[in-house]
Amino acid sequence: MKRHALSTRLWHWLNLACVVVLFMSGLNISNAHPHLYWGDWGFDLRDAWLSVPRFPGWMTIPGHYSLAAARDWHILAAWPFALGLLFIWIAMLANGHFRRDIAIGRREWRWPALRADIAAHLRLDFRHRRGGYNLLQRIAYGIVFGILLPLMIATGMGISPGWEPHLHWMIESMGGRQSVRSIHFVAAWALFGFVVVHVALVLLSRPLRQVRDMVTGGRR
Repeated sequence: MKRHALSTRLWHWLNLACVVVLFMSGLNISNAHPHLYWGDWGFDLRDAWLSVPRFPGWMTIPGHYSLAAARDWHILAAWPFALGLLFIWIAMLANGHFRRDIAIGRREWRWPALRADIAAHLRLDFRHRRGGYNLLQRIAYGIVFGILLPLMIATGMGISPGWEPHLHWMIESMGGRQSVRSIHFVAAWALFGFVVVHVALVLLSRPLRQVRDMVTGGRR
């Protein structure tokens, strides 16, 4: 049996490309007004809850400041990003990947099991759940698939001029347009943090095999 289904592998690499483009173009967009607010409005810098530094060209797409070009890149990657999430959810539910590898049963939410997984990770021991994801992995993937990725799409649509008029109810439920923008920014960096940890763990646990399995499918 393949360790990674074809649908998972296709989505993984497509999503990686989309996330890189979205994040780097998003940093360019952030440079236009690097201040975050809560509520409906945000102009006075004294009301900002966070002011971030301007990001250098090597971190952004394009490599020079251009709000119009950055928005074009952002929209270009947003559609395959959103449709890809819909695709992988359908695939995970259809092939049992979600039920088998990600869903956590009520009996599994026990502190001894979570403590054992944390201890194993601290020892860099990644073999403590043969044939599948360990508890920490399943919690992390559950948060990413169930919260962060949908939240990125929803808040991105909420601050898009084209979608904003149709999502007034959602924007108000989140506290206003500037609140939606702040949530979008926080979720983006949370996703970035997940990617950093994910890559670090891959490098610590037989990286060549991990990458090869995500290309070929590998074996359980």
